[in-house]
Amino acid sequence: MHRSISRLSLIAAAVAAASAVTAGPAGARPEPPAAIAPLGPDFLWGVAASGFQSEGHAPDSNWTRYVAQGKTEDPYNDSVDFFTNYRADIERARQLGVKVYRIGIEWARVQPAPGVWSQEGLAFYDNVLSAMAEAGIRPMITLDHWVIPGWEVDRGGWNNPGIVEDWLANARTVVDRYAHYNPLWVTFNEPIASVSYETQHGGLSSDNGEAMKDRIGQAHNRIYDYIHQVQPGAMVTSNVAYTGALENVVNAPILERMAGRLDYIGIDYYYGMSPDTLADVPKIVTEDWKAPLQPEGIYYALDHYARKFPGMPLYIVENGMPTENANPRSDGWDRGDELRDTIYWVQRAKADGMNVIGYNYWSLTDNYEWGSYTPRFGLYTVDVLHDPTLTRRPTDAVPAYTDIAHHGGVPADYRPTRAPAACSLVDALASCTDPVTLPR
Repeated sequence: MHRSISRLSLIAAAVAAASAVTAGPAGARPEPPAAIAPLGPDFLWGVAASGFQSEGHAPDSNWTRYVAQGKTEDPYNDSVDFFTNYRADIERARQLGVKVYRIGIEWARVQPAPGVWSQEGLAFYDNVLSAMAEAGIRPMITLDHWVIPGWEVDRGGWNNPGIVEDWLANARTVVDRYAHYNPLWVTFNEPIASVSYETQHGGLSSDNGEAMKDRIGQAHNRIYDYIHQVQPGAMVTSNVAYTGALENVVNAPILERMAGRLDYIGIDYYYGMSPDTLADVPKIVTEDWKAPLQPEGIYYALDHYARKFPGMPLYIVENGMPTENANPRSDGWDRGDELRDTIYWVQRAKADGMNVIGYNYWSLTDNYEWGSYTPRFGLYTVDVLHDPTLTRRPTDAVPAYTDIAHHGGVPADYRPTRAPAACSLVDALASCTDPVTLPR
């Protein structure tokens, strides 16, 4: 998950789009079905987490150093200590009925020094993936979720061209060890966010942003080929944080660097906007829990990539809703309703011919949101700063997601709790001139 990716770009997109659009009648989109079909037995329902954000017991890395340097709001502590509690969390996922659990394999944990592999670190991930297999859950493995070892930082981090070979040495080790679990693969989580954070925190010089993107592209392409050698038929992607009207400017260049080596498109979607919520858009930067939500925006995000990559499988790798310290949102959204509304629009996208194959909720539990424990995204909430037991407390979205996963979506007669915006700036002009609608 990200806290800052696309914040400023979304604001810029909203302002630009709001000044340009004129709403018009709908016409090109299919008529909304009176009954919405389930997503079927092959659809991949999942939950998501990242290594650093949830594991705790973090080894030396760029992010432990950012915390130590006072560049974050909250101390890290041991986050929600997935390192100790992984079996119970995997059991929670099994009880939800999901088929996929996204995790990260932390480079800093498995390779604490150049050429040195931690048997303890590898054994931890051995145990995690074995527990998933026992639970009948398929792993989605992220190779890079913004964290690099401290020794790699000392070599210059992403400023150093040699990082590509270092990164590949770790990635190949992970692939060799875990390909037999038939995981889905994510090479780089939200690459543009990674560049943004490294620049923001001083890990990347301001003139090296394009070079980092080039190196990420090189590393992705080479590990993609390697994965397919080791795991024929593998599904590999690099997920992007959907950025509304600026998607072709923000994320298209990094996908172009990946030279057609994508087996599915991984999309992260969180926030929406429309002309009547523009005043709230700046809250995306500082107060996630006050950011405007727009579940139908996930339909527009899927539609964008269905048009850009015709026939390509589409997977919502992350989606969720933040609250402030698990308190109710001021706009009245609760987690269960927002989840059901979002899944309705995923079902609509599938019904309209988009090749949607999976959906991950971010996240199974609350975790460290890149500097703060205030934004809470979890199906299970955890008060890291005030509860030393790190008790997982279910939110209203636990029974909601359990029903969704067991029945393939929301019921046929479900209607979202809130109507779609007449002019959604998630898709700029197209959603204003031809918006999605609900059945009459």
